[in-house]
Amino acid sequence: MSTTPPFLDHALWREHLYSGGWRAASATLDVREPATGTTLTRTGAASPADVATAAAAARAAQPSWAATAPRERAELFHRVAALLQQHFDELALYVTRETGAILPKGQHEIREAIAFCRVAAAMPLQAQGQLLPAAPGKLSLARRVPLGTVGVISPFNFPLILTLRVVAPALAVGNAVIVKPDPRTPVSGGLLIANLFEEAGLPAGVLHVLPGGVEVGEALVDEPAVPMISFTGSAAAGRRIGERAGRLLKKVSLELGGSNALIVLEDADVALAASNIAWGAWLHQGQICMASNRVLVHESLLPAIAEALVAKATHLPVGDGATGQVALGPIIDERQRDRVHAAVTESVKAGAQLLAGGTYEGLFYKATVLSGVQPGMKVFEDETFGPVVNLVSFKTDDEAVALANAGAGGLAAGVLSASVGRALAVAQRLKAGMVHVNDQTVNDDAVNPFGGPGIAGNGHAHGGPGDWECFTAWQWLTVKDAPTPFPF
Repeated sequence: MSTTPPFLDHALWREHLYSGGWRAASATLDVREPATGTTLTRTGAASPADVATAAAAARAAQPSWAATAPRERAELFHRVAALLQQHFDELALYVTRETGAILPKGQHEIREAIAFCRVAAAMPLQAQGQLLPAAPGKLSLARRVPLGTVGVISPFNFPLILTLRVVAPALAVGNAVIVKPDPRTPVSGGLLIANLFEEAGLPAGVLHVLPGGVEVGEALVDEPAVPMISFTGSAAAGRRIGERAGRLLKKVSLELGGSNALIVLEDADVALAASNIAWGAWLHQGQICMASNRVLVHESLLPAIAEALVAKATHLPVGDGATGQVALGPIIDERQRDRVHAAVTESVKAGAQLLAGGTYEGLFYKATVLSGVQPGMKVFEDETFGPVVNLVSFKTDDEAVALANAGAGGLAAGVLSASVGRALAVAQRLKAGMVHVNDQTVNDDAVNPFGGPGIAGNGHAHGGPGDWECFTAWQWLTVKDAPTPFPF
């Protein structure tokens, strides 16, 4: 473990917000560790009035931040990355505990946060427009300009990286940012980020973190001084945000997950396929927007793959992930656990066969295998967001594609086969934002565009080459040597 001084011993988190600096809040929020039920810390809880205050401060601070020299902005992100690396062990353990994860997942969040900062550090030094054709004596430019203030409403499952993947590029191109983290993970999803950027020297007022409930998120969406909202979460909440923001003509980026399909063709290796399925469906208790929700298996392989998955489910230990002794941690809270269990039991009543799992103790839900899953069943139609493998049988490649595309939209998809050409032919027919040949669906990097159609979101991809498009706007700028006369 690291011998560096504790970075997370930040007394101001207790009962404070970060809005132009650490500011006392009128209400507080207890942060519970899902695995133990104990209170990790207490933070300030924002009110809708705090949103208006933060938006005014962000609007005032943003122009000077956007005018900061590109190299200075770039260096800030290198300093944040260095802080993350310096306090790696401590931060990884805290993220593990707050999110109810296993330790490798917490470590993954810190590693990816470092990568996001390094990618963002490159953005201020990149070309930011194009020289357009123009008549002699006239200069015509298309340039990317910051939007102003970006509002971020972030989720509980991977709170650090799913917040930072928006905060870092949005700041890098000159925006101010207001973050409303999930109230279950306000430190990993917001206050930790504020702490890092403050330590690294970000000017006051450029970044704000306002933990709170639905009413705070609604105030952020409604705030006139925030021209863009980035939301990661459920489809139901995304629809409400999209409708609300649409009335105000705001730019909106919605990443909502979806029912992702993993296809296993009949020439796939059974052991490798079972390993890919287990990882894609059970990692972080299935609480991943890219999780392999619908597993489509050729009928000839289904018995062997089901048997292999049942063996894995039976032996995967479930418990406190911070101990380093288990494979699955807890579901984030009782409400989410009950939602997962209801989907499983409802689908069994509709005819699915429960081969393993389907039970829980407290928030610890056993790795579950369902077979005989069909269209119309709850686990087929909706994102389960729990540790559930849903096995669907198919006979032909055409049937597999039809089943994969039968959902309301997919964020990710995968195809496993011994024939890369055949798998690629199937992959190219899938309606998903991210498609992987000979890999499961849980894949992401700091440099790839991220998004998907339909229920997966509004198709607005950010990440990698998508960041400039997402967090800036085109502005046409022309320059003449001197004014010219017109007919009147």
